[in-house]
Amino acid sequence: MNKKIGVLGCGWLGLPLAKTLLEKGYKVYGTTSTQTKLATLKAEGIESYSILLSETRIEGDIQDFLSNIDVLIVNIPPRLRGSNNESFVAKMKLLQNALTNASVENVLFISSTAVYGDVSGEVTEETIPRPSTASGTQLLQVENLLRDNPSFRTTVIRFGGLVGPQRNPTTMLSGKESLSNGNDPINLIHLNDCIQMICTILEKGYWNQLFNGVYPYHPQKKDFYTEQALKLGIPAPTYLDNPKRQAGKIVLSQNFLNKSHFFYTPIDT
Repeated sequence: MNKKIGVLGCGWLGLPLAKTLLEKGYKVYGTTSTQTKLATLKAEGIESYSILLSETRIEGDIQDFLSNIDVLIVNIPPRLRGSNNESFVAKMKLLQNALTNASVENVLFISSTAVYGDVSGEVTEETIPRPSTASGTQLLQVENLLRDNPSFRTTVIRFGGLVGPQRNPTTMLSGKESLSNGNDPINLIHLNDCIQMICTILEKGYWNQLFNGVYPYHPQKKDFYTEQALKLGIPAPTYLDNPKRQAGKIVLSQNFLNKSHFFYTPIDT
């Protein structure tokens, strides 16, 4: 079992993941792009680095960071909303070049079920991705970029919508009107499950593999978010009656459940 782990991106998922890995006895190296957060990482016992990836350069001592670790967990999402048109692929190509010159044995890339796009029906890891957004398209390109590199072994996890502390999709949807996707099923996963899936992959050595990470509960969005809003005492979103819309996709964590006896954290808020 590899004991020296690097977490590239100690944010909402990366920081609690790093803390859990420390508790499990790993030596953990973590990065942040925010100078003020370095002290937070150090206080938790994480060997901290200030690393910032752009399309043209990597700021910070990426080679020193990579020289310390056996496994790199890449937890940097594309930021392509609004007017931000950066190339996530260009950033990850720079990272790949740095990895090729390092001694990292294994890479775990955090991706998203967005790569499946508007596919309808049940979706497994065998389903051919058809991304319909810039984010999904670039994530799929980066998955292939890393998996095709012979210098290290890459495992990809495609997580569904993330749920947990300070991240509740019901509050973000509260009061919104005339939403068109009410018949679509939810595909969510709790922070705790993300962390435990990652830990299991590290402990079992599941490399050169692909996993979906989604809680196995898929009610329609209009039912789930209305019920959750009532529980929270906030205005519920409203949905259009759109019977002609396709029913959406149900993402199954087939590969992971076939390998591991796993109990998911309920996503009921």
